[in-house]
Amino acid sequence: MKKVSILILLVAAIFSGCEKDDICAETTPTTPRLIIDFYDITNPTLTKNVTNLGILGEGLNTVILFNGVSKVQVPLDITKDLSKYQFILNYDNSNPVFINTDNLQFDYTRNNVFVSRACGYKTLFTLNPTSPFTQTDSDDLDGLWMKNITVLQSNISSENETHLRISF
Repeated sequence: MKKVSILILLVAAIFSGCEKDDICAETTPTTPRLIIDFYDITNPTLTKNVTNLGILGEGLNTVILFNGVSKVQVPLDITKDLSKYQFILNYDNSNPVFINTDNLQFDYTRNNVFVSRACGYKTLFTLNPTSPFTQTDSDDLDGLWMKNITVLQSNISSENETHLRISF
């Protein structure tokens, strides 16, 4: 009986030093991206696919490309209260006449929320209620290709809902 007790104590001592692995599961929600749906300006009830849309963030060299989709996801800067992007329609067209660039600056506040020890923090955003975005044209000659922008959800806390609606 003494040997069994010693064996149980020895096994208990070995396993008492182990701790649970801290791994952040892929299904754990992290910092959400801004979700934008595109709609047809002539029939606002219909979604519209964008063709060769390139999105370039300020200070970045890599363009995010989308083709034939009516919904895009755009990351917001977690270190600043604004993010600036160029939305380039017909990005890879060989004829520059067909390329049209609109600039969007998103203004928001940030809130860091603790998720877990393994996952750390995520940042939630709230678009500025008085001026959530500023739209400008890169080239006044071609005009704005985004004709109407509507904020549907100013609290960006998940990617399960649309935050902006753009008609073109």
